[in-house]
Amino acid sequence: MHITLFHYLFVSAILFGLGVFGIVTRRNAIMVLMGIELVLNSANINFIAFSKFGGLNMAGQAAAVFVIILAAAEAAVALAIVLNIYQNFKTLNVDEVDEMRE
Repeated sequence: MHITLFHYLFVSAILFGLGVFGIVTRRNAIMVLMGIELVLNSANINFIAFSKFGGLNMAGQAAAVFVIILAAAEAAVALAIVLNIYQNFKTLNVDEVDEMRE
């Protein structure tokens, strides 16, 4: 069996759908961050697939590396925010955090 562009796009669409589902339905801040990571990983799969099948040479890989760096920075900043919210409000439920205090 030969793996085509459709296979990559199918896997990417499934990951994207799961990520959006996790972002929309979860109330826990950690689960929302995991959903964002799934969406970013689906974008990486698209970059690599179009780089391989579209003749973009190294442009797709460079974009994927940039997204990985962006995801690592986002995870570090978001986890710091989540820890600060937990320290102040004693919850990770994003619906219960309705006001910010100093």
